[in-house]
Amino acid sequence: MGAEALLVPMAAAVAAGLIGCFAVMRRMVLAGDALSHVALPGMGIALAMHVHPLFGALAMLFFGALLVWTLEDRTRVATETVVGVVFSAALAIGSMLASGEDLLEALLGRPGALSWQEAIFGIVATTAVITFVLLRKHHLVVTLVSRDIARTAGINVRWLDFLYLEAFALTVALGLRYLGVLLMGSLIIIPAATAKRLSNDLTTMLLLGGGLGAGATALGVILAAWMQREPGPIIVVIAAAMFVATTLRRPT
Repeated sequence: MGAEALLVPMAAAVAAGLIGCFAVMRRMVLAGDALSHVALPGMGIALAMHVHPLFGALAMLFFGALLVWTLEDRTRVATETVVGVVFSAALAIGSMLASGEDLLEALLGRPGALSWQEAIFGIVATTAVITFVLLRKHHLVVTLVSRDIARTAGINVRWLDFLYLEAFALTVALGLRYLGVLLMGSLIIIPAATAKRLSNDLTTMLLLGGGLGAGATALGVILAAWMQREPGPIIVVIAAAMFVATTLRRPT
């Protein structure tokens, strides 16, 4: 197993942990799982056109995030509801476009060495997501506290919502190679939820969210290579075990 097969997933997990912290605070815990399913029809179309499925997934995720943002603004329906509707349609369409082994890999990810396209995409996309969170974290926090206060402070709330949804979509795309459509949302939500239980401030939560995600991913990838199994389920089980461990901790 090459170094990039471990370092790139770990970097993607850090980005997932950071985005996930704000998803937890925005009460979007189900959106990560639902939005990841939007990638399925894009992967099916890409496979049919003999294009790398990652690019099809990325295009569909960006379109899905844009669609959610537009419908949320026009209908005034909660984000989770809009994501749920889009997810249901995407899952049905994707299941018709992909089949057999290709569908299984799309749903659960696959082991193996990264291609140069996947490695470059992972590095660039991870850098973009982490940079967005670090530069906009104060704006995101103010928006969480009060959207009216955020507007008074000169923050373009709708534009920030759009950027966050697109960063969320990009984060989902980062993990599809390792966890697949079914499990990627778990890597965004579980380490962040664990970090929230262990921290008392935003900075600590972000550090723990990224660190726990990277730790679970590193251990999962190593165990998967040793067991010759898909890394996705193992990574999620490890992350879930970390969360369960925090529930056994007595409150101080």
